Amino acid sequence: MTTGTTSPADPVRTPAHPGADAPTPDRAARSERLSALAQQHGALVTLVVAVIVASLSFDTFLTADNMENMAVSSAFLAVVALGMTFVIVTGGIDLSVGSLFALGGVLAAWGSRYGTAVALLLPLAVCGLVGLVNGLLIARSRLAPFIVTLAAMLGARGIMLAVTDEGSKTYLVDKDTFFATLGQGKILGIGAPVWITVALFVAGAVVLRRTRFGQYVYAVGGNEDAAALMGAPVARTKIAVYTLSGLCAGLAGALNAAWLVSGVTILGSGMELEAISAVVIGGTLLTGGFGFISGSLVGVLLLKVIQNVINQIGSLDSAYQQVVSGAFLAVVVIAQTWLGRRRRVL
Repeated sequence: MTTGTTSPADPVRTPAHPGADAPTPDRAARSERLSALAQQHGALVTLVVAVIVASLSFDTFLTADNMENMAVSSAFLAVVALGMTFVIVTGGIDLSVGSLFALGGVLAAWGSRYGTAVALLLPLAVCGLVGLVNGLLIARSRLAPFIVTLAAMLGARGIMLAVTDEGSKTYLVDKDTFFATLGQGKILGIGAPVWITVALFVAGAVVLRRTRFGQYVYAVGGNEDAAALMGAPVARTKIAVYTLSGLCAGLAGALNAAWLVSGVTILGSGMELEAISAVVIGGTLLTGGFGFISGSLVGVLLLKVIQNVINQIGSLDSAYQQVVSGAFLAVVVIAQTWLGRRRRVL
């Protein structure tokens, strides 16, 4: 016969309490939100701190001229980083953007003699075509993005050298043209390239976060096989993001040529690494599936502030910029990895 009492041999069951080893649902959700906020806004907090420290340390940091120079010089890298963000969110990489940036500048300067339309459309067409070929080889032939874009980097640099006779020719832009105004003009006291960059980032953020194409980009980066099972056009999405990256690099090069009123052949070396660094520092995961357009802009600004501070010091050469940027990127990647594992555990 059984009774309603429990024998001494039966285990005593006690309800779980907040002090137990396993976190409660509320604590786990709160911790996960904090980890997500750190990934999304950590770079912004760091940027604010860096600006405050720099402004207190150097009297010339917050001057109008210094702020304008930083904003305009950041605009070109930011446009490249915009296209790179879409690529990295899909889990890819694009090493060709630095060479495409230089090629775009040379083609824009060469085409400026035939009018503003040619100066803008020529680099967009050529660099966009290179991006399209990259996307086709990666998506349709299933080649590694690293190898494909590395080959494109070398090919674009070769085309640029061929156009400039091994770099011996420098094409100039007439300062009286509308094309030059796109680089040197000002609107409300702020350089035109800054306004163009802001408009592009607003459009990019809307596309990535509010459109079906943006959902496909995240889905492909999160799990390509699952995205294909859901009906997402994986190949078309990859082709589109690499084409977009080429277009952004070509446009950035054209704007830079308008700003310098010349197509400088030595520019763009290492820009692909700067763009990748800015995107990753801004919170986008190199493994794909997670990232923000606004974070990439913050990453660009943070890199430019670091470079400006080193220039303000004066006793340090430009090599320290690479050392500091590399060390900072390593710290960010480690932090992202830790936060990502923490969120998965929770």
